[in-house]
Amino acid sequence: MPTTILIVEDEFLIAVEMEAVVHDLGHESAGIADDMESALAKASEAIDVALVDVNLADGATGPRIGEKLAADFGIEVIFVTANPAQLGEGVSGTLGALEKPVDLSILKQVLDYVIAVRKGEKLDPPARLRLFFN
Repeated sequence: MPTTILIVEDEFLIAVEMEAVVHDLGHESAGIADDMESALAKASEAIDVALVDVNLADGATGPRIGEKLAADFGIEVIFVTANPAQLGEGVSGTLGALEKPVDLSILKQVLDYVIAVRKGEKLDPPARLRLFFN
């Protein structure tokens, strides 16, 4: 069964490229959201993973979005951001952060890791993924 991934990114070209990579890796896209309202409108328990930027069309709402997606829908959240320092020591309920720019091989490693964690497997995280412990 393919993994369903929500992309929360306000830079259109980056979002479309991430969605193409998600498809190329054999996963399904739950769509693209560019702010809190659209992210929560697309959210559901059928989504496995969310890739969330910090700074979106409605401001620095990414951390709040990530926390809600994890708490309310059980979605594994990875922040994909050029500003990981804005996340401090982490965001409650979310898995970690990946600093932009991100290429195909890194995104594949991170998604493989998140999917394995979701299945209860114990793996070492990819080197570029900073895990939160909360």
